[in-house]
Amino acid sequence: MRYNTTKLKEISRLIRRNLIEMTYNTGLQGAHIAGALSMVEILTVLYFNILNFNPKNPTEETRDRFILSKGHGVMAQYAVFEQMGLITKEELLTYKKNGSFISAHPSMNKNLGIEFSSGSLGQGLSLGVGTALALKQKKNFSSKVYVLLGDGECNEGSVWESAMSASNFELDNLIVIIDKNSLQYDGKTEDIMKLEPFKEKWESFGFKTVILDGHNTPELQKGFETVHRGNPLCIIAKTIKGKGISFMENEPKWHNGALSKELHDKALVELGV
Repeated sequence: MRYNTTKLKEISRLIRRNLIEMTYNTGLQGAHIAGALSMVEILTVLYFNILNFNPKNPTEETRDRFILSKGHGVMAQYAVFEQMGLITKEELLTYKKNGSFISAHPSMNKNLGIEFSSGSLGQGLSLGVGTALALKQKKNFSSKVYVLLGDGECNEGSVWESAMSASNFELDNLIVIIDKNSLQYDGKTEDIMKLEPFKEKWESFGFKTVILDGHNTPELQKGFETVHRGNPLCIIAKTIKGKGISFMENEPKWHNGALSKELHDKALVELGV
């Protein structure tokens, strides 16, 4: 079943609410909140409308594989799991607590569809290429592999080595999504390491490449459905870091931050929840 734009928008709003509550609940530790907010619509469309993933049977061999390379944004993935019924709200709010499986970076958990532990930036696409190649060698031609990268992460040389391998092996079962929010820990991506011409770079490595609005669910839907026979696909999703919370949007200091009661309440008012 596919959700319409109105439903996807409401799910995204509820996910953002949970991200605010999760961050506030960490106290002074804080969380990688802004980068999680930028990828909400990407994950919403992916999990609810695109992925062949059955929450009641998360390890079935025919499932699509999703790898979160920008692992510090995993709190958004857990918030999606709560909306899917894979975990409870009570479990979600144990994020970053001692003894909790809701950790600051993804820990492999096949029952949740977390295929690999990740978070060391630049590694996820290598895992994705290996997984996509293995699926083909096992004659599994129905499953696809989706890898979500950050744009700052593309400073890593291992990303481009993996990209070269993906086209060399004609991995048309591989879809790369770039959360291009134009900010990283140290500031603007273009000030730290220029990525442009970004689309042309991916195309030169043999990827069918599209650029779209990463907060526009119909555009994302269309992007994921792009035909790319014989080639891997790269979706460059232009996003806003901290999307949906006025005092976080495009503010580098919220790469990782803690919320006071006042800011927590202000954020929930802005979200209308």
